[in-house]
Amino acid sequence: MRIAIFENIMTPGGHEVEFDRILVEEFKALGHEVTFYVPQNFSFQFDYQTPVNRLKGDAVTYTNSRGLKKIFAAAKREINRQRWYSQLFDAQKNFDALIIPTSTYRYLRALNHSALKKISVPLIFILHGINPTEAPKFLTAADKLAFNKNIKPVVLTFSDNIFGERRENIFPIYPPTYTARDLKATNHLPLTTDHLTIGFFGQYRREKNLRGLLEVYLKGNYTRRIELQVQGSTMHAEDAEDFEKIIAQYHGVKGLSFLHKGLIGAEWQRAIMNVDALLMPYSAPRYRYHWGGMLFTAIGFGKPVVASNDMNPEVFDLYRVGETFQSGNLDDLARVLETFINDFDKNFPTYEKALRAAGDDFSPKNFARRLEKIMEGSYG
Repeated sequence: MRIAIFENIMTPGGHEVEFDRILVEEFKALGHEVTFYVPQNFSFQFDYQTPVNRLKGDAVTYTNSRGLKKIFAAAKREINRQRWYSQLFDAQKNFDALIIPTSTYRYLRALNHSALKKISVPLIFILHGINPTEAPKFLTAADKLAFNKNIKPVVLTFSDNIFGERRENIFPIYPPTYTARDLKATNHLPLTTDHLTIGFFGQYRREKNLRGLLEVYLKGNYTRRIELQVQGSTMHAEDAEDFEKIIAQYHGVKGLSFLHKGLIGAEWQRAIMNVDALLMPYSAPRYRYHWGGMLFTAIGFGKPVVASNDMNPEVFDLYRVGETFQSGNLDDLARVLETFINDFDKNFPTYEKALRAAGDDFSPKNFARRLEKIMEGSYG
């Protein structure tokens, strides 16, 4: 099958880059041909070793966009989206299926005003979660497109419905784990029995309350030596400034290290492999509805976690891949973190077994096979 991927989101790195890599490499492993379609000014952060076709109309980035600038950028993107849809419709003879890897209900709504809604090959929109506010808009847009069975919205979720609603043309499936694609990863106990290295990684945003975590971490009573490695990439100037203030404030504190840099490919994978566990103590309602990129990185790399209990709770109901604390409760975080660290060796066999089972269930290969069946019309 000739599979086309339309990518129009430019980021400095992170899970969007790795998600496209999952699609490319797993579909190639299944014997398919893969090509990219991207806006004319699109800049890749990773070489996917895949042919690229460029479409007229510039990609729009929201980096450092606020207020009226963000509104203008959104309007410009909407205009260009129609241009891209028109060109993709004209190009459909060159592929057997088309995937838009990071979509929202706006992509579906825009499709209703485009010739692309009459596409004659499978068109997969991947939505990385839907919150309660978005759900009615998403369902309305999907219903308007139900006349064309080739249009297949795919929602990454842990449920078989959208807040109780089911549609024949909507496909809920599990998200994939992120794995070590350039390095050989193994699950293992800490390299030394008295030293544990924990990572707080990913895109830094102020909502993640890093300061609260650091204060909790530094006040803990631990029975072993411990190091916390903090890495963050930033998309907005105010987040970058805030992160630099934190780095300056805690400079030289024993047991803490910082890296303000986006990591991609082998460099990112090595950073994950070089820690024994991962912390994701950030709390926000959206984490209940959108799959956690760092959680699925931890599962893919076999790393136990400490996470807030609003981080994909369905995963923790199925697999004890670590420990959770009450969202937003720093006292409970302190209790859970201290117990997690001091009892790590005792509990690691339980974590390891759960991580292996979750890794199999949510594997990139299984993810690609599910998408393959949806494209072929045999999923369900």
